[in-house]
Amino acid sequence: MTRPTPSAGDRHRAGNRFLAVAAAGALNTANARSPFGRRGRLGTVGFFPGWLTSELPLHAIGWQVLAALGFVRKGALRRPAGWVGLGLSAASWATLIKIWRQSTEAGEVFDVALREGLGDELDAGQQPMAPREEVQLTRRRIVQGPLHNWRKAYVNGPSLSYGDAGRRNQLDIWKRPDLPLDANAPVLVQVHGGGWVIGNKDQQAMPLMAHLADRGWVCVSINYRLSPRATWPDQIIDVKRALAWVKANIAEHGGDPNFVCISGGSAGGHLASLAALSANEPAFQPGFEEADTSVAAAVPFYGVYDFTNRDGTGLASMEDMLARLVLKSKLADAREVWDQASAMSWVGPDAPPFFVIHGQNDTLVPVEQARSFVAMLRAESKSPVAYAELPGAQHAFEIFDSPRTLFTAGAVHRFLEAIRVREDQVANTPS
Repeated sequence: MTRPTPSAGDRHRAGNRFLAVAAAGALNTANARSPFGRRGRLGTVGFFPGWLTSELPLHAIGWQVLAALGFVRKGALRRPAGWVGLGLSAASWATLIKIWRQSTEAGEVFDVALREGLGDELDAGQQPMAPREEVQLTRRRIVQGPLHNWRKAYVNGPSLSYGDAGRRNQLDIWKRPDLPLDANAPVLVQVHGGGWVIGNKDQQAMPLMAHLADRGWVCVSINYRLSPRATWPDQIIDVKRALAWVKANIAEHGGDPNFVCISGGSAGGHLASLAALSANEPAFQPGFEEADTSVAAAVPFYGVYDFTNRDGTGLASMEDMLARLVLKSKLADAREVWDQASAMSWVGPDAPPFFVIHGQNDTLVPVEQARSFVAMLRAESKSPVAYAELPGAQHAFEIFDSPRTLFTAGAVHRFLEAIRVREDQVANTPS
């Protein structure tokens, strides 16, 4: 059956619509490549589309190509506006290819970060990192992207309670189904983000936990009480309580209570860092002051490290949100509380090893705050401090499978294994 020839009016409308759609696509691509208004409200508004596009550039090309073909079939290229739209689309596709290529170079960024962060701290020139694996950018994993269900393969039982706050005090155990109960495996506790007000243990870091679980680790993803119902320090108390539970119970699930690490992204990065730096702090452990909540290492992603914005590296807009919803006090009226809630305030010589990871394009938590936090750690801590700053990466870049996510999981594994070897060396060195 022959398709009817588009009328002049149809071609005119198709050309104009193609131009509008192509312009919108090109604008979004430009925002993904270099976010608009990185430290202002525009950056916050542009985060979501820029984030998806920067981690799914091939998908974006596919969507834009399909749209272009649809308009061409309607006669868009018989109008000047259609040709302009095609030009904009071609420029967008070329930029998306550059975004893809940049994301595949993350492995080299991590190699440099690990060498700089670990090399000088290790014994006699040894480099006890797990070898860098060849990351397989398989078509199926990249195409599936956010749709892959990692949890189903590694969480084999119901959620467990570590406190008395219902589902907000529950955790999941991630491990390989064949992991023996006497494996004495290393442990990672994962703290979700969400601005201290949303989120849960089923949403974040699943590719990382799957990567580690597949290599013999036990991972623990936790919920914690959220604001505005909860008031600070409820969140950090819950993280500490979960750590205490892990130390006391993880051996029953095949984990080693003597090698427990912590990670988290965004608000979870803040909580993970604060927990790591304030080990066994009674103010954050009411009713369980004697419990051991120390960790062997911390790996915060795009975290908020300072509530007081002491060096101007944070977003000014965050203070109002924290005051209204989380701390429920003004900085000027309760500076001591705000200062105590800031990871930067706890940096000292006894900090555990840190691997700080942040994206250069982050519009929700400026990368400058990560740089400042790392500088403080390196100036004061006696432990290794590694820092990876990823070009082109937005906030929450590693939540689902993408090239950066795959390289990130491998790098975190290598760092933690290096710390594990380092601790074994220290423990076995005669005093």
